[in-house]
Amino acid sequence: MTGEHDAALARYEQQLVAAAVAEYVFTLFVSGASEMSAVAIGNARSFCERHLAGRYRLQVVDVHRDLATMMAADVLAAPTLLREAPLPRRKLVGDLSDTARVLAALNIHESSGPIAS
Repeated sequence: MTGEHDAALARYEQQLVAAAVAEYVFTLFVSGASEMSAVAIGNARSFCERHLAGRYRLQVVDVHRDLATMMAADVLAAPTLLREAPLPRRKLVGDLSDTARVLAALNIHESSGPIAS
């Protein structure tokens, strides 16, 4: 039983290391130049820099200019943040102002940051 436990622990530790270095890919769908869009964009950039510095790509899509991308992503409301990688994909609707909720919804742990060398 100890061998199985050790193997499970080793797999878990490998997953933690992989999560700490994974690149996150986000698409933020916004509705024009509204105040809520500006808040969502600022919050997304701030969140990514604080929690995923150097490990993310963020694309902003204005649904008024690119309806096809919105429809292809099956997004129904704006602002919506879509995490495309790492899998599984996740969607979060709102202005992203509640950091704890964003962390939980995107399954990002407070300690997820660059690994110290």
